[in-house]
Amino acid sequence: MRTLAVVGGGAVGLAVAWRAAESGWTVTVFDPAPASGASFVAGGMLAPLSEGWPGEDRVLEFGAAALAEWPAFGERLRAVSGESMFVAEQTLTVALDGADAADLRTVSQWLAGFGHDLRVLDRAGVRALEPALARTVRAGLLARTEPAVDNRRVLRALRAACAAAGVEVRAENVVALDDLPHDRVVLAAGARSAQLWPGLPVRPVKGEILRLRHRPGVRPPPARVIRARVHGRPVYMVPREDGIVVGATQYEAGFDTTVTVGGVRDLIADAEAILPGIGEYELAEANAGSRPGTPDNLPLLGPLDDRVLAATGHGRNGMLTLALTASLVPALLDGIISPVAELAAPQRFPAESLSSPGGVR
Repeated sequence: MRTLAVVGGGAVGLAVAWRAAESGWTVTVFDPAPASGASFVAGGMLAPLSEGWPGEDRVLEFGAAALAEWPAFGERLRAVSGESMFVAEQTLTVALDGADAADLRTVSQWLAGFGHDLRVLDRAGVRALEPALARTVRAGLLARTEPAVDNRRVLRALRAACAAAGVEVRAENVVALDDLPHDRVVLAAGARSAQLWPGLPVRPVKGEILRLRHRPGVRPPPARVIRARVHGRPVYMVPREDGIVVGATQYEAGFDTTVTVGGVRDLIADAEAILPGIGEYELAEANAGSRPGTPDNLPLLGPLDDRVLAATGHGRNGMLTLALTASLVPALLDGIISPVAELAAPQRFPAESLSSPGGVR
């Protein structure tokens, strides 16, 4: 029986472990705090189209492929775990001024060139869909195929799926990959991956996020994911069963996950500019996580040497790309590299970034 160690027990690591176990591997997950970290504080948007921008063709191609994996992945996960994960069916990006409205049209035209049909809405069209939004909203871009999931339900479902597939989860820290006795290793340690493979082009990107709880008598949250830019800062609001998630700041702050007063202030102010009634919600949580960023915003997915395979660097799109990652990894372990996997191959970076120079593995 082939043995596999998955180093990292966030959403990506657990999804990889589950699918690898279903493919015949004997799998052990190592993580000192499984189902935590960035996966625990995520917004859960599956929005590669709304987040796209002209010139980011490779990111769009990988993200669109990841989105296409989610319906079957989510259904299989629901069947195994009993968890229903989807909290919204569509994404609406809105503009407050003329420049942002022009950007929405630019994105729509660019996406149309790849066969993605997003609908541009005027002020009345936006209010017809989401009447609770501010009257200052001037335009919108509706992505009818971009849903959202509850990240914490996904984590619960993945843990249940791993248990059902016989995956062993050890709450242990791995200091060196060479210490693991397994036949193969998948490095899925998120922002800390470069600590185990020095030189790997993955860095922590801090993101703060709020969870707001709906109160009786207060208008309920929008039915769709709402995205916008306010004073140049991106903000999103994702429905939850008991309220709404508001995110997210973005800082190059190392592994600092302190929630700052300024971060909370900006998130609330920007969200209130789009959804005025949000001030009446209860502030239930304020969290921060370290997203694993890469220089080109694509993950690292593929072999680092004959034994170790990377499944890391998913950045702010971990929830979106975990379904595709979990689908591709079993094939990659067998040496099969599909065209979509090639988009995220670690070998697109210089060899010195991948050779773990002088580092502990």
